[in-house]
Amino acid sequence: MSTTRAIAQPWVDPQEYPFKSNYFETEFGKIHYVDEGEGEVLLMVHGTPTWSFLYRDLIKELSRSYRCIALDHLGFGLSDKPKDFSGKAEDHAANLELLIDHLNLQEINLVVHDFGGPIGLSYAVDHPDHINRIIIFNTWLWETKDEKEVLKIDKLINSWLGKMLCLNLNVSPKVLLKQGFYDKKNLTKNVHKHYIKPFPSKDSRYGLLRVGQSLLGSSDWYGSLWSKVGLLKPKPVLIIWGNEDKFFKVKDLDKWELELPAAESHQLDAGHFVMEEQPEKCLELIQEFLKRD
Repeated sequence: MSTTRAIAQPWVDPQEYPFKSNYFETEFGKIHYVDEGEGEVLLMVHGTPTWSFLYRDLIKELSRSYRCIALDHLGFGLSDKPKDFSGKAEDHAANLELLIDHLNLQEINLVVHDFGGPIGLSYAVDHPDHINRIIIFNTWLWETKDEKEVLKIDKLINSWLGKMLCLNLNVSPKVLLKQGFYDKKNLTKNVHKHYIKPFPSKDSRYGLLRVGQSLLGSSDWYGSLWSKVGLLKPKPVLIIWGNEDKFFKVKDLDKWELELPAAESHQLDAGHFVMEEQPEKCLELIQEFLKRD
């Protein structure tokens, strides 16, 4: 396994995403990541259908004082799109650990969102001594098999219709991502393009399909992580929650607050993609949190 450096795709707007591209070789293909700035490590883990682009506004500012690392999972963003990779959340988590070990990251400040929650926090509960602080955006870490909405989504995504919508029509970044915004005006055409362009063909969209299938398919794995979440109670935790999220409700925030009662929690008027709709407020909260003793 090795790291190489290359330029981003020509459709990437350098004003929006002015970062150098790094690539880490794995068994199934190259993982793209950005590594900007110096200092304490901020490791940012995205979900679906996003990529490291989601964190661009945070990276631009925070890399002045911190080392900001954000990867694109296999099948997403500027990483390879292998059809033979399982795409399950737990296998993305294994790749994340490979990257962490490769970069020899210690004393990590972990930032997670959406599927990045279980993917990133799996490392945290298995290696709590390597984690300094945790920043949680709208996500989960518990079993999904008893949730009615998840059962509906799983039934659709495993049907011929769901597969066709995902693979042939690229519905996840084109339609579902837009539904995740509270104020659709916050999703400009140029920004939306950066979430659509990583998936130009049917063959490039299997990562979207397979991680979606693991929403229910990996339920037992999520449950195993949740059983160890108490290991994170001694860690400083900041929760920034979009209270107009159609996918993760305030009741999900309640679960986090109940399990991590010492966490600092803030609700913002935003949908699922909080850092897209409220970047300045997110940045303010994160900077204050990181400076605290």
